Amino acid sequence: MLEPIPGRPAGIADCGPERALVVADYHAGLETGLRRDGVELDSRETRRRESLLEALNAHPVDRVVFLGDLGDSIGTPGREERTEIRRVLEAAADRAPVTVLKGNHDGGIETVAGGVDGVEVREGPGVRIGDVGFCHGHTWPDEAVVAAPTVCSAHEHPLVRLEDDVGGARSERVWLRGRLDPEGFAEYPSVGGELVVAPAFNDLSGGTAINDGDGFLSPFLPQGLSEGEAYLLDGTRLGSYRDV
Repeated sequence: MLEPIPGRPAGIADCGPERALVVADYHAGLETGLRRDGVELDSRETRRRESLLEALNAHPVDRVVFLGDLGDSIGTPGREERTEIRRVLEAAADRAPVTVLKGNHDGGIETVAGGVDGVEVREGPGVRIGDVGFCHGHTWPDEAVVAAPTVCSAHEHPLVRLEDDVGGARSERVWLRGRLDPEGFAEYPSVGGELVVAPAFNDLSGGTAINDGDGFLSPFLPQGLSEGEAYLLDGTRLGSYRDV
């Protein structure tokens, strides 16, 4: 079972043997990449790390799971990104063991995480911890992950675009929750119960506008999600993501 932390793009997974803080798409060093594209933004490194530590202080856990794309570079991370990754891993590992699932933006993550005590890196198909299967979502998950009662994925950065009565619009990060649809996992021998798609922790990273015609990125979405509903970070239920 995974429950979002109200007001934060992070959740607590009750895995049975342990509780884990789940953080998706942290994208450390994102501002550096934007600068290369001509977008000048002050670094939000400290703000991101403090937000993570506030969540850990408020919700003590047995493990921290970074659900892929801890870093931002497709290839080997540069100096600024490596520095931020190492700082956040050291800060998190000071409170609990850390599992990093390797996402499509985590090229060379092992070279940074390998020197931090209490940190393990797992490959893209994911890992199952008790009753919860974790995967980044850019590749097909491991069979054991899909068979878990709850499967938690990322990669999509799900958003909804909301308009007011005078034509103003804004994008809000959301959680997606629904049943795992066996038709979306036809080659798998066993399919679990619930699928949760986590929002991006990094508020600069953009994402998939699920109510504005954007296509999904994960190979098992939307086919693998049945009766999916969207929830804002504050817990507001928006109903079926198809009808928002």
